[in-house]
Amino acid sequence: MIEVTVWKAKDQYRGFLFRGHAGYREEGEDILCAAVSALALNTANSIEAFTDDYFEQELSEDGGYLRMSFTRDVSEATSLLMNSLLLGIQNIQAEYGMEYITLTFEEV
Repeated sequence: MIEVTVWKAKDQYRGFLFRGHAGYREEGEDILCAAVSALALNTANSIEAFTDDYFEQELSEDGGYLRMSFTRDVSEATSLLMNSLLLGIQNIQAEYGMEYITLTFEEV
């Protein structure tokens, strides 16, 4: 199962964590892992390329783990990118079910 945790402080995003594998199909054929990975990595790359927001990032070489923590309040652009990420995750979750992906919000 892929576990997605999003950290917020009031209305400000503070970061996110993706960990695990969907287990929908065998490795190399798992469309859910591929879709979630694409969303997460594209969001991280977009925040880096299109904003001036500061963050710390950690990911595993073999996949299955990505943590991004914002070190300051984020811009409207980052908030929009985060909202887009969450929309994608929620759509995947609605289509394929909570047995493959969970989404949790934590107030920090």
